[in-house]
Amino acid sequence: MRVKTAPRLRLQPAQLSCHLPASESDTLLGTHQLPDINSAEDIDMTQSIANSQRGAVTVTWLLALFVAAVLVTAIVALMLGHKLGFQRGYYALQDETKLSAVDIEQTSKSLKDLKIKNKVLTNQVATAKQELLISLTNLDELRETQKEVKVESQQVSQLNELYAKLITKQGGMPLQILGAKIDPLPENAFEFGFDVGMLSEDGQAKNLAVTLTLQDKDNFIEVPLEPANYAIEGIVRIRGRFVMPAGFKPLQVKLNLEAGEQKVEQLYDWNLGAMVDNMPLSLLDLPEVDKSPIASNAPVVTKKATTTSKADSIK
Repeated sequence: MRVKTAPRLRLQPAQLSCHLPASESDTLLGTHQLPDINSAEDIDMTQSIANSQRGAVTVTWLLALFVAAVLVTAIVALMLGHKLGFQRGYYALQDETKLSAVDIEQTSKSLKDLKIKNKVLTNQVATAKQELLISLTNLDELRETQKEVKVESQQVSQLNELYAKLITKQGGMPLQILGAKIDPLPENAFEFGFDVGMLSEDGQAKNLAVTLTLQDKDNFIEVPLEPANYAIEGIVRIRGRFVMPAGFKPLQVKLNLEAGEQKVEQLYDWNLGAMVDNMPLSLLDLPEVDKSPIASNAPVVTKKATTTSKADSIK
């Protein structure tokens, strides 16, 4: 702020026409000059005060304007901040609301799935309980049946021992074939089975040698047997499988048995039925050979030593 100061005016004393003594003139000059000097200083002071007041008013206005500008700026900043914060909060709240809605929907779906799974598991548990009860009932029935079968088996075993003793006392039972069969299998294979019975006169077990041969018009092929020897004291069940050589078509099957001093030779015509439709495609898929007794519908004719019986058909 600039303050203008007026130059001080020096008043020249007026020249008097009359001459006064020096002391009186000095006194007179002194009395007349002081008021002039005081009035000049008062003017200067008045100007200075006026200038000071004007500067103070200017500074006050400037300060007021500065404070007003600061207040306006603060108010605008607050309004902008409030608006931006409100918008951000509003959008953030919208996003959270959408996410919450999605979470609620997923939770509701998961809850429905859990209810369905719980219902399914409940049904499965109920079914499992019923099956368990049925299984326990069947197990009890099987145990009772097993006990009955075991008792019957013991009874049959005792009866067989009794019959064996009676037959032995009456001279024993000669070596004979009780049943025979040959069934077709996949891969040009066949399964054979023979039931042989014998009781010696002395009641001791005898060594049984078995030979199985396939014959056509000019050739014969011996089928390998495992085992080829048995201990016979009652009934022996001979079971096995063989693969037919390529191009060989047998006409007869010959079975030779020898036990002690008894020999049996039996011929069967090669007359197999039709192939089974539901048979597995490979020998590896077949179960083990069935050792159950063979039911023979055709009569089996046996002869002693080297004699040959009339040919029977294997069914």
